[in-house]
Amino acid sequence: MKRKKELGPHPVIENLRKIMTDKKITQYKMAEYAGVEPSQFSKIMNGSIQISLWQISNIAINLNMNIIDVFTYPDKYSKQEPKQQNNDDLKTTLTIELKAETKKKILSALFNKEDLEILNK
Repeated sequence: MKRKKELGPHPVIENLRKIMTDKKITQYKMAEYAGVEPSQFSKIMNGSIQISLWQISNIAINLNMNIIDVFTYPDKYSKQEPKQQNNDDLKTTLTIELKAETKKKILSALFNKEDLEILNK
């Protein structure tokens, strides 16, 4: 198993760097958003200490972002809406009461002889 230093910076830290660059936010301001001292935030950014979910949440709130977007930055998470049922997928059942002779005539018009034999079984 690789050690933390061998793995490089955590992807969330990389995302925070991108956010800071894209939004032109200083490390001092990000520390304020996270609710930590600037020296502690510097240690978070260089990997000496870990950032907490609360700190990430505080940053997201202060940046008017969803917390998940910090994890997916620069992509935004988009919630998938339930699939709408297409009218082609609808099934309909129709019930008609018919006299026996009329029923035979209609079924003969709709189905071939083999299908009628199966239906009558």
